[in-house]
Amino acid sequence: MRFDLHVHSCYSKDSNADIDSILAYAEKKGLDGIAVCDHDTIEGGIACARRAEELGLELLVIPGIEVMSSKGHILVIGIKQNIEPHKSPEETIKRARQLGGVVIIPHPFKVTSHGIGFVEGLDIDAVEVLNSRCLSDNTNKKAKKAAESLSLAQVGGSDSHIPQMVGQAYTEIEASEKSVDSVLSAIREGMVSARGKKTPIHIVIIQMISGLCRKMICFVKRSRVA
Repeated sequence: MRFDLHVHSCYSKDSNADIDSILAYAEKKGLDGIAVCDHDTIEGGIACARRAEELGLELLVIPGIEVMSSKGHILVIGIKQNIEPHKSPEETIKRARQLGGVVIIPHPFKVTSHGIGFVEGLDIDAVEVLNSRCLSDNTNKKAKKAAESLSLAQVGGSDSHIPQMVGQAYTEIEASEKSVDSVLSAIREGMVSARGKKTPIHIVIIQMISGLCRKMICFVKRSRVA
């Protein structure tokens, strides 16, 4: 089964991707499922899963979150509660385990996206070795080398911030059935492989500009309220 394990929606401050469009493109790309992992909030994943059920889609949506730890980003999928940001990686992961989540280190060596910079010594289930938004091949290659040296599962994700890029990179998952529990178990057991390709550079740049504009708008709105 093909799952994009790293999708952002409009619940992230740097994305304008509406839920219906995400679902439409995921189906168009022939995905079996997605994990919606917005920045420091689980709300987008829950809303997207609920919407998929309302529409009667066969697509499996797994709620997730991309938590900003004190050292960088950590993906947690399969949970339904927020995790407090800015804690140490160890504290963040401990909380993720308490909530029953699968822990993935995304783009660990991509400095411009708050990569954590390391994976050794962390209680994690997988490393994102193919992030389609990495402009350089070196960051993905370094992540793959780290995962191989530590015998960690290797996954892929689009890190999409616009619907059109959902599924650009994805994970092949050998799960016994298309259910959240089965998919999470398969990731924990390493029954996964990274597939796909990088996002075209001009689209990455457009995403970055759009994200910055959205952040500025949010900042201005907060300033007016204050």
